Amino acid sequence: MTKEHLKVGIDAMSFDIPKIYLPIKDLAVARNIEPAKLEKGLGLLRMAFPDVHQDVVVFAANALLKLIQQENLSPKDINRIYVATESGVDSSKPIGSYLLSILEDKFGDGSFEHCDTADMTFACIGGVDALHNSLDFVRVNPDKKAIVISTDLAKYDLYSTGEYTQGAGAIAMLLSVNPRIITIDNHIGVSAKGVFDFFKPKRTLTKKEVTGQDGNPDWFGVLEDEISLAKDQPVFDGQYSNTCYQDRTRGAYFDLKNILGEQETLYKNWTNIIVHLPYSFQGRRMFSEIYALDSELKNTLPNDPQKYAERIKEISKSDDYKTFAAEKFAPAEAASSDIGNMYSGSIFMGLLSTLYFHHAENNEIKGGKFGFLAYGSGAKSKAFEGLIEGEWKSQIAKTQLFEIMEQAKPIEMETYHALHKKELKTPVIAPKNEYVLERIEKENPVLVGARYYKWL
Repeated sequence: MTKEHLKVGIDAMSFDIPKIYLPIKDLAVARNIEPAKLEKGLGLLRMAFPDVHQDVVVFAANALLKLIQQENLSPKDINRIYVATESGVDSSKPIGSYLLSILEDKFGDGSFEHCDTADMTFACIGGVDALHNSLDFVRVNPDKKAIVISTDLAKYDLYSTGEYTQGAGAIAMLLSVNPRIITIDNHIGVSAKGVFDFFKPKRTLTKKEVTGQDGNPDWFGVLEDEISLAKDQPVFDGQYSNTCYQDRTRGAYFDLKNILGEQETLYKNWTNIIVHLPYSFQGRRMFSEIYALDSELKNTLPNDPQKYAERIKEISKSDDYKTFAAEKFAPAEAASSDIGNMYSGSIFMGLLSTLYFHHAENNEIKGGKFGFLAYGSGAKSKAFEGLIEGEWKSQIAKTQLFEIMEQAKPIEMETYHALHKKELKTPVIAPKNEYVLERIEKENPVLVGARYYKWL
């Protein structure tokens, strides 16, 4: 078999998410929003939120260690660890380099010296970029294995319209030839355009705005007149972002259809559809246009933009489309409803949720084809396909996804506010058998800002 025809894909998966959550109903009541609007309208039930000792490095490290132990891997088995995130903790030092040092505490000094690592960022599609890049690496080096980790914190300002979509966590995936879960096809549809639907700019304030003093007063050793402000929360336009999502996924979908030379309706070949889910029902709400355009319904779409939009909305409310959406999208929505947005990890949690749903229902989907529509603000979409392999069920059973999600504990609004504003200093749930953020250096001027992690 030539390298061009090797079966390459996801061999194993693991994850790590917060152990606490805020019930969406409580947030809705506190924000004077009708709970049904969020629960039934958007499919939101819980918001996973990081505890005091958790950050994106912690989630990534825990997911990575779970994967290594689950698959009985040793450092020499792992040739690269690529990390996708839009929540990096440093503008230079990648999360991947943190992971190497963290894991060396368990496996020995220098144990990961020959493991390549890098971070990749493109909003919520960075994980798919890391996946495709690493699949190509394995395709060229079939005797090697790669791990891709998507780790993020989806945090929005309190009282903002994005607040109820918050979530956090990490997904880790082992990539190899002859994968046991899913083979990823190398045909990729792409649609990209430079826009400002959602972004995290480097914001600045003048020293006078901070200190109230004229001139260039001394302020913690900062010589510049401007002070950089780092925020986890983005600048975003929700409605515009939905439009960009719809435009880019439509473009990628039909680009893939053209690449494949498919003459019939492409999505009819897909057992399930896996998309980026900033909220649980985003996929089914955004796909209705593609559903119409790639079927006989296309002939019923008027040219007038307003009437066109009304017709698409009408189709989305039809019984046929509701049945279609329930079959194709619902399995991926289950985890999203109870976690929230995981940014770069969202599409992969959708995949894990779908597979675990079929495992729980004892459905046999070997040989089934999944369609993927990834999206990242800024903006880009990728469309591709995957074929379910014979050992998917035993591999997915190891993750215990739904069981672990059910162990999460609810928190009250007061606790949520204190965590969001970083006022709480003691963990809500004492960490046990997990990596934690131990401290951030503040005294040593040579290492100020360095983050240190340990196992508890």
